[in-house]
Amino acid sequence: MSQYRLLRAADYPRMPWKNGAGSTLEIARDAGDGLDGFGWRLSIADVGESGGFSAFTGYQRVITVLEGAGMRLEVDGRQSRDLTALDAFAFDGGSAVQCELIDGPIRDFNLIYSPQRYAARLQWLRVDGELKLFSAANTLLLFAAEGGVSLSCDGQRSEVLGQHDCLQLDASGSLVEVTLSAAGAACCLIELTPR
Repeated sequence: MSQYRLLRAADYPRMPWKNGAGSTLEIARDAGDGLDGFGWRLSIADVGESGGFSAFTGYQRVITVLEGAGMRLEVDGRQSRDLTALDAFAFDGGSAVQCELIDGPIRDFNLIYSPQRYAARLQWLRVDGELKLFSAANTLLLFAAEGGVSLSCDGQRSEVLGQHDCLQLDASGSLVEVTLSAAGAACCLIELTPR
């Protein structure tokens, strides 16, 4: 039987960045304390000015702009495309990364995970009505970029998520049918399975 855990945006703890240049709202993680020891971690960062990113050596990062005009990243000397709302971009957490804001502050959404410890899949979806899918992941995370999204699995329907709320579903790792319901809302579905 799957276990639900609803994480409300109003309750996310604020933590300093590793490089001290800003702060992050931590949504969820699998284990550990502070800025180390986790196998995966989800967070929201407010980026007020261009500058360098913290290094997370041994981790993979997937970043998505939630609010604001967007940014460009220089990763180990290579320029990214312009990253705008809900356009996910993946890079090595140990890379040297410089961020250039396109037009003012942004808010972004981050998945950081250890590829040695977890297989991960992240996809942004716009749900209008019902969307059925199947997953064999051990952990599913549903993040609501906009409010009004809910999830059903094993005959259980979650509460409705508000903007930036997250639902953590701990499953058995066997194939389950998942139904997402919303009236035209954007959300991110993340699937994590231990290696």
